Amino acid sequence: MQYKNGKEVFPPNLLNELQKYIQGELIYIPKKNNQRAGWGEVSGSRRLIARRNEEMYSLYCEGWSFEELEQKYNLSLESIRKIIYKVRGEYNNRKML
Repeated sequence: MQYKNGKEVFPPNLLNELQKYIQGELIYIPKKNNQRAGWGEVSGSRRLIARRNEEMYSLYCEGWSFEELEQKYNLSLESIRKIIYKVRGEYNNRKML
């Protein structure tokens, strides 16, 4: 988030109206709901996790056990199962299209 001077951003009449409520302080103006980025989209975390999950599914398809994946990725056995079943479902859905 970047600091902007109100004189540079708002028209004079709007700036005068805002100054009736607040002066000399920082204020956060949120984005509209439809313009907000989803979790991990800006930082790239979402892509990294998706890539990790696909890699995990590939290893599972190559014969790795849930326990081996648990050790490799430091996740709980239940998390590994959920990821495998979710990715497998996504692959099956893609095949049907």
